[in-house]
Amino acid sequence: MNKIAAVLSLFVVFALASCGSKRQVPDVSKIKVSLQVQRFDRDFFTIDTNHTEAALDKLQQLYPEFMPDFLYNILALPPQKDSVLQKVKQFIHDYKPVYDSVQKVFPDIKNAEQSLHLALQLTHHYFPGYKIPARIICFTGPIEGYGNVLTSSGFAVGLQLYLGKQFSLYQTDYIREVYPDYQARRFEAPYIPVNCVRNLIEDMFPANTAGKTLMEQMIENGKRLYVMDQLLPYTADSLKTGYTQAQLDACYKNEATIWNFFLQNDLLYNADPVVIRDYVTDGPKTNAFGDQSPGNLSQFSGWQIVKKWMAKNEGKSLEELMRTPARQLFEETRYKPR
Repeated sequence: MNKIAAVLSLFVVFALASCGSKRQVPDVSKIKVSLQVQRFDRDFFTIDTNHTEAALDKLQQLYPEFMPDFLYNILALPPQKDSVLQKVKQFIHDYKPVYDSVQKVFPDIKNAEQSLHLALQLTHHYFPGYKIPARIICFTGPIEGYGNVLTSSGFAVGLQLYLGKQFSLYQTDYIREVYPDYQARRFEAPYIPVNCVRNLIEDMFPANTAGKTLMEQMIENGKRLYVMDQLLPYTADSLKTGYTQAQLDACYKNEATIWNFFLQNDLLYNADPVVIRDYVTDGPKTNAFGDQSPGNLSQFSGWQIVKKWMAKNEGKSLEELMRTPARQLFEETRYKPR
């Protein structure tokens, strides 16, 4: 059996239990965080469309920073006044059923709010110099548009993309073309804090993959997963990785074989984006590992390397972790799973 064929069978049989480790969560109860939830969706969809211009002016006063982002980035409207007024009316008319569904599913977002409140306390604990967001702004936007962005106003959450994977609109042929199944299954409320924190980490430490080898990219992705572990300590690892639980269990079960595949195929120091793309980007699967495997499989190996490095360097802060070059971290860890 050749190397590729041997690997294809790894994800057919899954382990029965998650192999995630327990984490010690620092006491951050005394860290004061002000996090306001704003329901822009309700304010927007209840405007008087017979007096749209006056209503939008009022919204501009209520949301001075977010309003331009919503109109010109999220709705992608042209900046001409007449066109804005016309297209806002049309959008409200067309998306009223989606907005109504949002209100049924999300009378509040208390679970996400609680997770993010703790995440921001922990962010201040680990990264005291970072200015944390003060708002969660909920909006209802185009289905094929933004679901979660970090803006100057705070976390902007498009609730139209968290209505549950069985939501009827997600099952239409058009939306299934826009979002393949591996993405659509993540249209669930528990992904709200995960996506918010991912954007937060990216804001603190913008990724730069240009010219980077597979090893460097997997470790940089592993660093971000490790930081997410610390900021969302009670969130399932399957949510943070984007894998199914079965896929994650299989990764732990076959950790050594996955790593040996990268070694035996001389992939670690390969920087050719065409060659390594399948291992470092999200997708329905990692082709070399079969249909049941997750996309972006190398992040799992990078995550394990980072966990080992941090275990060997208990005095290191998360800031020091993120500033440590990937190659240095890799060489110091001497990762060799069994």
